[in-house]
Amino acid sequence: MAQTSLRVEREHSVDRVVRRLAESARLDDVGDVPEWLAERRRAGTCEVRRIPFTRLHRWSFEPDSGNLVHDTGKFFSVEGLRVRREGAPDWVQPIINQPETGILGILAKEFDGVLHFLMQAKMEPGNIGLFQLGPTVQATRSNYTKVHQGRGTRYIEYFTGPRRGRVLTDALQSEQGDSFLGKRNRNMVVETMHDVEEHPDYRWLTLGQIHRLLAMDNLVNMDARTVLSSLPLPGGAGPVPAATQPDAASLSWLTELKTRHERTVTRMPLSRVDGWRRCDDEIVHTTGRHLSVLAVSVVAGNREVTHWTQPLLAAPQGLAALVVRRAADGVQVLVQGLAQPGTFDTVELAPTVQCVTEGYTDLDDPPPFLQHVLSAPPERILYSALQSEEGGRFHQRDNLYLIVEADDAFPRDEDLSHSHRWLTLGHLKQFISFGGHVNVEARTLVACLQSLSPEQGWTWTA
Repeated sequence: MAQTSLRVEREHSVDRVVRRLAESARLDDVGDVPEWLAERRRAGTCEVRRIPFTRLHRWSFEPDSGNLVHDTGKFFSVEGLRVRREGAPDWVQPIINQPETGILGILAKEFDGVLHFLMQAKMEPGNIGLFQLGPTVQATRSNYTKVHQGRGTRYIEYFTGPRRGRVLTDALQSEQGDSFLGKRNRNMVVETMHDVEEHPDYRWLTLGQIHRLLAMDNLVNMDARTVLSSLPLPGGAGPVPAATQPDAASLSWLTELKTRHERTVTRMPLSRVDGWRRCDDEIVHTTGRHLSVLAVSVVAGNREVTHWTQPLLAAPQGLAALVVRRAADGVQVLVQGLAQPGTFDTVELAPTVQCVTEGYTDLDDPPPFLQHVLSAPPERILYSALQSEEGGRFHQRDNLYLIVEADDAFPRDEDLSHSHRWLTLGHLKQFISFGGHVNVEARTLVACLQSLSPEQGWTWTA
């Protein structure tokens, strides 16, 4: 009886959150938010310039390993990585090693009975446009513990220690597995009932306003998108009753993919990574493809530290596309199990198509369904926008994000490879809530899918 009572209470609580989110999603007039972001850019007195490695301050290449490190031993380092896979050649590359866990947190509060979210005009040196809409808190542990000896992280007290609010979502989530070694951040939404100190770099926005802004290129940053993906769906497909739990077959499929992709990942000196060469101002692959490493000098009047230098990773523009369909049990999404060099647990659920290449035409082995999503007619494209990846570590890296509705010519279920599987959107949301199962590109697409409005003819229920 006690367990039944707790379950009913929990379902009632989540149902109430879903209803409040639906109300917040209906208020979608963005007003002057783009102009506010532009004004914060002008007020931020920010400048980012590429510099040679010799002009990095407090960063240096270690004499023995050649690894690019900070003199505190904190923040992150750029090292080498070797990946050994059975039946395949070894793979080596530079990778970011940042073992500490950061916090990505959005603060929520009701105003006039409507749930709002505190978003910031966030400057990052690698951002396209420098300022993008970010979560309330976006900070590494080194930042919010003030290793940089700068100002404290605003509003961090809502997400650490004895919190001043109610936790709505909280999960450890991965970042780009092609560029980070086992990197994870804590993704949180916390609702407060108390007054919150205002600041000109922050705005309270409804969920509907944020959804509208997601349709614009390079405006809502990656850290905000990943946190938003964890919110229950306003249309009712959120993580509520047991019926939305991933079925045993889906869990077994993902587990089998994790065990099938056996590999050995070994950190190695950056100086011994074959195929990459170090120049005065960048580390590049000899083919001119793949990742590269460069250095920048940053002036930012609105940051905890107002001037610093740092390395950044650059990469060609990529594509992340999700194929969806309507079914008797609601919206279904086609995901793949994708293994990447730095993924924490070998394989994560990823978009239907995910590749990194300029033009998408020079791939030696094009991924399945690439041509299907690229040749989709306009009426089948539900979402299309360029979205930037994490600007604190990447230099103007973005992906074209697409959501495409499957047509009658799409391959039948029985013809799909074992690496791809249809899941209900509710099941995929449950995997997100567990943490560590859905990659950051797929989480972005879930946030974008959630932003589609009923007026566009798209609803979440069966």
